[in-house]
Amino acid sequence: MSAPLMPADRWGERLTRRLGLWSAVAVLVGSTIGSGIFRTPARIAAYVPAPVPMFGVWVLGGLLALCGALTYAELAATYPRSGGVYVYIREGFGRLPAFLFGWTELLLIRASALGAIATPFAEYLLRSLGYDPKIEPNATYVHYVAAAAIVLTASLNYVGVRWSSLVLNLTTGAKYGALMLLVLLAFAIGQGDFGHFSQAAGSVQPASFGLALVSVLWAYDGWGDLSFVGGEVRDPERNLPRALVLGTLSVIAIYLLANAAYLYLIPIAQMGHSPLVAADAAQLIVGQLGVGLVAVLVMLATFSTLVGSILTSPRIFFAMADDGLLFSQVARVHPRFHTPSVSIVVTGALGVVWVLLLNFDQLADQFVVAIFPFYALAAAAVLALRRRQPDRPRPVKVLGYPVVPLLFILATFLILGNALREHPGSTGLYRSSLASAVRPSGRPAVRLPVEHVPHAQLHPPDIERAHVLLERMRNQAMTNVCQCVRRCAEGVDPGRGQRSRCHKPL
Repeated sequence: MSAPLMPADRWGERLTRRLGLWSAVAVLVGSTIGSGIFRTPARIAAYVPAPVPMFGVWVLGGLLALCGALTYAELAATYPRSGGVYVYIREGFGRLPAFLFGWTELLLIRASALGAIATPFAEYLLRSLGYDPKIEPNATYVHYVAAAAIVLTASLNYVGVRWSSLVLNLTTGAKYGALMLLVLLAFAIGQGDFGHFSQAAGSVQPASFGLALVSVLWAYDGWGDLSFVGGEVRDPERNLPRALVLGTLSVIAIYLLANAAYLYLIPIAQMGHSPLVAADAAQLIVGQLGVGLVAVLVMLATFSTLVGSILTSPRIFFAMADDGLLFSQVARVHPRFHTPSVSIVVTGALGVVWVLLLNFDQLADQFVVAIFPFYALAAAAVLALRRRQPDRPRPVKVLGYPVVPLLFILATFLILGNALREHPGSTGLYRSSLASAVRPSGRPAVRLPVEHVPHAQLHPPDIERAHVLLERMRNQAMTNVCQCVRRCAEGVDPGRGQRSRCHKPL
């Protein structure tokens, strides 16, 4: 027997609005500050081995995130519903582009993000227990621990947004405070050198600067996640825009301060060869104890981000199912916990699959290349809706319209285009873009680049079996999607097999 539906609120939502302003800010900050600030500084310093360009990358990435947040503030206030990017694309360009985004998000984007967030958590957990995560069999155990972390955080979200938001509020404040403490200790008692900020610039190519921006985009991603839970924010027309801007500015500030602390303690040439730059910085401040403290901090940060990501992403699939573009069971609200329980289970399960098969760099690159074109499309919806619905009430309007959304759109495609041109094979970005491509027929193309899976973890027979299994899964998914598209085009709910919600043609 199916669960009874909850009554809709005045925005048509059936989820309880329990998130206030500061809980909404915590969702954004908690979803953003994860593994990025602890892993990407080394990669960026290697790409741009000079202090000024390095900070330029972080500033430009922050400004790009702020442009996106300012643009989404108008959309979030105008359409304060669960689903975020999906809703904005649907309102701006119709059901078909929104449908394609939703399926790409379901099969590739969000699952990759969950894996990229959970992997550092697992690595630092094993390290804190005395196991080196770089050697076998510990390297394989990283995938299992990461999968367990995804299951745990999905369970927290399953039993209620109140519990997950409580975890976010506590852990977000703790990790933000811990990062600030690291910064203060670095400048107060650290044996650093301000001369590191004025070191002679190395050779910095424009293409390398663009590649560094891709890593920064991963570190800053999370500003768009808050819009996914718009249907659960109280007084959304007021709180959503404020939370988007406040949260994004808070992240930019702490990222710049953290990088300043790293550079004060570690020369930029050395930073480029220090994947665990935060641990190295802490060790220079308080010795070996600092390494353990940073391990705890990274675990806290990634766990909090994982909670926030699983809190926000299932709402996309919930909104799609409510529109009749996914199987209607996905839109079920748990009768006791009042959460989109089926959406949460599906999201967590796909995250487990991806984290068992790919490593951190592959997952992070795959996510960035797949999601940012859709971010740009949602930003373009502001332009389309302003022209098509000029008289629609807009509680908040984009500051600097139309320059801000246009800059965001242009910068997004320039950065990703440069990345695909410069590193089509070695970074996995080119294959990721193919994996995220959607065929003109509306069938998501899902092909795993299994040759990138470390052979220490999967032997050739295992790779072949995985490839066959994934081909079967892909073919079945294509069949299901084709049936879904055909039924939606006929005005039939793909889950119920009858005319109901899916009454408009794609």
